[in-house]
Amino acid sequence: MHAENPELSVVMPCLNEADTIESCIRKAQRAIQAHGIDTEIIVADNGSTDESRAIALRLGARVVDVEQKGYGAALMGGIAAANGTYVIMGDADDSYDFGEIPRFVERLREGYDLVQGCRLPWGGGRMLPGAMPFLHRWIGNPMFTILARIWFGSPVSDVYCGLRGFPKEFYTQLNQRCIGMEFATEMIIKASLFKSRITEVPITLHPDGRKTHTAHLKTFRDGWRTLRFFLVYSPRWLFLVPGAFLVLLGMVGAAVALPTTTIRGVTFAAHTLLFSCLAILVGYQAILFAVFTKVFAIAEGLMPEDRWLTRLFEVINLEKGLIAGAVALVVGVVLLGSAVNQWRLAGFGNLEYGETMRVVISGATLTALGVQTVLGSFFVSILGTLRK
Repeated sequence: MHAENPELSVVMPCLNEADTIESCIRKAQRAIQAHGIDTEIIVADNGSTDESRAIALRLGARVVDVEQKGYGAALMGGIAAANGTYVIMGDADDSYDFGEIPRFVERLREGYDLVQGCRLPWGGGRMLPGAMPFLHRWIGNPMFTILARIWFGSPVSDVYCGLRGFPKEFYTQLNQRCIGMEFATEMIIKASLFKSRITEVPITLHPDGRKTHTAHLKTFRDGWRTLRFFLVYSPRWLFLVPGAFLVLLGMVGAAVALPTTTIRGVTFAAHTLLFSCLAILVGYQAILFAVFTKVFAIAEGLMPEDRWLTRLFEVINLEKGLIAGAVALVVGVVLLGSAVNQWRLAGFGNLEYGETMRVVISGATLTALGVQTVLGSFFVSILGTLRK
């Protein structure tokens, strides 16, 4: 169990788990001994003030001190210290049965990149009474699992299950960033985006065995952090889709308002045009942010190459972006200039509000779109240079 290069490293994050750490370690030891798996057990201690460290050392586990606080930080520290070809991670609260380790090792030996445990019945798992809070079981976990499937093409049925295995080399390639509870979902999202080989192992979830303190997971705080991470990793849903909707809505509104249209007694004129142009500007900015975010994420290795983005850049380059922006800018300035000229012809007095504002609003919108396009083209070009 203390070989320099074991086949397997079992990593348990730990923060005051004196109630349960012994049970977890002993279950793991019995399983690996029964199946002859060359293994080291690592307890990644995140600042425990109880007897957790002493218990782990007494049982022969290797304790790694991780100063940076957080579930993900503890796991990062423990995995970084692992010497095994494969790593299996699992919480130290006795909710996971480490006696199931051999089943994970078997799938890892078959060549899978990520072997994900599944606690939920629709994925073949089993939950004992009281093992998972109602909100987690019926709302949070299913919702994030469905989002992961739709947004990222994830094949798993239980994105939050903390019992999972992977080759250490594969984990290193993922370049994990999250130090909180979203560490677990980050792994699945990245593995899914990079089209890794993922499989599931149904497991049984047991009630939390801790008595001296409650679970570290905070339902709403960690739920929000997970949703925030999902959005950050999906510029399509955070920026592109809302932006495209606003642009489309604004264009429809502008088309109705420019000629002053009355529909069923409702007149759409200059004020409608103003609102519509605002929607176009905000939507266009959101679309640009989607492109910026995607290019940056690819440049940093956070996401794989996107074939749609590659095709877009084959059609639109810096020069074409500058030309399009310049055209919009020139037309906008001309419209604004014509409005100023109308004011001059009127002796710089009052103007006919409805007609003049149509020209001013259209000119201001095209000017802003032109400037956004020119600056955005330069910025995307800079980000694209980082990819080469």
